[in-house]
Order: sequence, then structure tokens, then C-alpha cells
Amino acid sequence: MSEQHPPSALEQVTHGVLDAPANPRRDLSGIDTPPSRGRLWLWLLVLALLSAGAYYYWTHRPARASATNPSAPTSSARGRGPMVTPVVAAKARRGDIGVFLNGLGAVTPIYTVTIKSRVDGQLMQVHYKEGDLVHQDDLLLEIDPRPYQVQLEQAEGQLIKDQAALDNARIDLARYETLLKQNAVPEQTLATQKALVVQDEGIVKTDQGQIDNAKLNLVYCHITAPITGRIGLRLVDPGNIVHAADTNGLLVITQIQPISVIFTLAEDQLPDMLRKWRAGEKLRVDAYDRAGNKKIAQGVLATVDNQIDQTTGTLRLRANFDNADDALFPNQFVNARLLVEMKHGVTLLPTATIQRNSQMTYVWVVKPDSTVAVRQITVGTIEGDDAEVTSGINPGDLAVMTGVDKLQEGGKVNAQLASDTPARKPAK
Repeated sequence: MSEQHPPSALEQVTHGVLDAPANPRRDLSGIDTPPSRGRLWLWLLVLALLSAGAYYYWTHRPARASATNPSAPTSSARGRGPMVTPVVAAKARRGDIGVFLNGLGAVTPIYTVTIKSRVDGQLMQVHYKEGDLVHQDDLLLEIDPRPYQVQLEQAEGQLIKDQAALDNARIDLARYETLLKQNAVPEQTLATQKALVVQDEGIVKTDQGQIDNAKLNLVYCHITAPITGRIGLRLVDPGNIVHAADTNGLLVITQIQPISVIFTLAEDQLPDMLRKWRAGEKLRVDAYDRAGNKKIAQGVLATVDNQIDQTTGTLRLRANFDNADDALFPNQFVNARLLVEMKHGVTLLPTATIQRNSQMTYVWVVKPDSTVAVRQITVGTIEGDDAEVTSGINPGDLAVMTGVDKLQEGGKVNAQLASDTPARKPAK
């Protein structure tokens, strides 16, 4: 006879469920009865234990395998080394940086001349083209000179007539002076003749003035350029009658070379700048475009205004530019940058490497073993993409530019310089 063992608790529960009647609500007498709650809860408990056991087995299986065989790699580390973060770094360097004062300005010609006629007459000829660069004393316009030529001839004729009368009066005066010595004429006659000579001299002088005026009008008929500059659009066409009393001009000339920029600076920025300017230093001024990205021209500070605008708290300054390449155009808006000081031999870093939070300013420094660390720095002058670092970093140190959001203190990095050349690789 085979030895019989009592059934386990799991087999009893299983057999009990399988041997249960198809309709648990009906007993042998055919009357429906409620199912046994104890047996249902026992079944749910068994299923929960089985699920927990399966979960524990599958989640702790790799740990057991690695504990049994320490040399076997885990699934997370299989085929991989330590975590290395790729970054782009820049090297701190020693160089020069300028201290600039920024202001808004506009290109303003040093001289602007509106040409008008100084005589009345018909505009006969135009000797320029719109937009031409003309030089001082170049002939620009011609007004009909014939009326003034006629006036000149009339004045010259009147002068000849009056000069003859003056000569005759002087001869009579000399005769009366001789006769007076002989007591042949009274003194009153001599005095009258002297007055007549003076009167004729005045008439002759007036005639000479008329001649000079006619000659001057002839000169005014030929309009020349008073300055060197560029001509704008023509305002009057040939054939029109122009007058000296016309409010509108004939053309406008603006000086282009040199040219100036008038800009403003806040009054609290003035002390250092004025001290150096009054000492005779030539302060450099750079003109940038509207966006402030492209340098257009370079000039020097020429003068400053004599008062501060109380409404804005700013002072106006004028800088002169050679403008040999015509880069600056009258009334053009520019950003003016006045160089106050040039710092030499300071430590420079790209501004992209500098990080800030509420407590400090810092950079991520790449160490020789290719790990990174946070280092607090002090920033001085910032100019363009470069920043002066007064403390916290030395020339030659590497600072991370991009990829800082993935860094952790002491983490390994694969750093490349900003020129895309490998710098320091992680140590093996």
C-alpha cells in the first residue's frame, strides 16, 4: 500500500473551488444559498501572494545573479563605462578690454548750406547733377547777367560825367584861391566853390558805389559752392525766374567728409569722461548700426554741450568722423560708444561661460582629470562677447560654455574647445 499524505492547504482550496457546485447559490435540496465569504477571501489572498512572489522574483533576479557572480555585468551597466557628458568649453586668456559709455545719437553734418539767389533774374544754366560731390568755389548755377551788365554800363557813364564836373570844380577852386590873394573876389565865393568841390566828390563816390554794386550783382549771377559737400535734389529747374526774397532755396549742400555724430550720455557717466577730455586726451568714439551689432565708423570726441537737459538728465556730445567711405549718412540713427579706458593684460572669458543665480556668479571649470567643478568668480568690465574676470579664474583655465544644464559637481565631461578641437578627454 502506498503511503498517503494529507492534502496541502493550496490543494484543499483548489479542490474545494473545483468541486463546488456549478451554481453556488443552490444546495442539494435545490434551495439557493449565499456563497461562503471565507472561502472567497481565502482565494483572493492566495492570488495576491502568488502575484507578490512573482514580482519579487523577477525584480530581484539580476541582483541575485550579480551577488552570486560579482564579475557578471548588470543589465543597466552591461557594455557601458562611466557616464560622460559632452560639453563645449572656452579657455580663459589674457588680453585687453575697453570701458565704453553707450549713447544714442544721430549723424549730423558739420555744415549744411541752403543755396539761394542774391539777385533777381532768370535761371539760365545748371552745372551740377543731383547727388554730386562738389568742392568749394565750383560753379553751380548761372542767372541771366545782362540786366546787371546794363546797370554797370550806366553807372560807369554817370561816373565819367560826374568826374568831369568834379575836375572843373577843382580848377575853379584853384582860380578863386589865386584871385582871393589879389583881393579880386570875396571870401564867400571861395567858400562856395570849396563846398561845390566836396559835393562833386560825393557824387563821384556814389557813382563808384553804383559801379561796384553792378559788378557785385554780376558776380552773384554766377552761384558757386560755398563749401565742399554733396548736393541734394534740385529744387528749381532752369528757365524759372528766381528772386532774392524767395523763401525756398535753389539747392542744399551738406558736408559729408568729415561728418559728425551728436549723441547723449547720462549725467552720472560724465565725471571720468570730462576729466580726461579736459586734460586733452583724444577719446575714441565708435558708431554702430541701429541694432548695435556692426561697427560703422570710428572717430574722436570733438566737443560737449554747455548744459545738461533737465528733462532727460543727459548731456549732448559731438564726435567727428572722417567718413572717407561714406558709411555715415546725414540724419542716420546710430549707437555711439565712447571709449573711456582701455584695460590691458586682464583675464578674459566669453560671456557665454558665465552663470548666475541669486547667491553668486560662477562658471563650471574643467579640471585636468576631466571632471567639472563650480567656481565662484567676480566679473568686471563686459564688452561684446568678452568679460573681464577679476577673481576666481586664471588664464588657461577651461570654462564650460554649452551643456551646463547636464553637469553635476565632480562629473566626468568630454570637453571640446569652442573651435571644435578636442581639449581634454576623460581619464581612463
